[in-house]
Amino acid sequence: MTRHALTQNEYLSEVERLAREVRSAALEEGWLSYGPDPEDATTLERAVNALARALQHHHFPGDGCVEEDRPLVELVGVVIIRPGAMPSALDETYEQACLRIGVEPREEGWALWNTWGKGQSCMTMVVSAVDTTEGLLANWSRGVDVLPVQPLPSQVALIQQGWAGPMTLSPRAVKKTGLLDSA
Repeated sequence: MTRHALTQNEYLSEVERLAREVRSAALEEGWLSYGPDPEDATTLERAVNALARALQHHHFPGDGCVEEDRPLVELVGVVIIRPGAMPSALDETYEQACLRIGVEPREEGWALWNTWGKGQSCMTMVVSAVDTTEGLLANWSRGVDVLPVQPLPSQVALIQQGWAGPMTLSPRAVKKTGLLDSA
């Protein structure tokens, strides 16, 4: 089977995608550093850290790129609800959605983070971190697999069983489900 020649843009996109996979693997192994390299870093670790720092990334509050003492939250997807800008698949107003979820309506809206609880149970965290969620979505729309840091307790309005939808899936969730494999 012959492989078609890639255009320059396709080639650069593929190299960037592979670089992000290398970065993600280093993050999952626990040694990726956006800051100064540790003294005991290997030559490969230093090169991967430099690569990760060079990748274009839309930064936002809570993106985990600066040294923070909060762990990252693995998300399957997110939903933002706000006055006048509800997901089109929801057949309810913002106020009705807030009542159903069990939170007071806020002018800024709410972000619904779909994640896992103990025993891998499906959980939705209703958080006030709408700006963080918008940053996630900006990155995810470019295929950049970023995770937010754990929200502060004051940012969590409630946690409920099940996932809220319709959600925008994270690149990691898309990869786990194999949705791109059939494309």
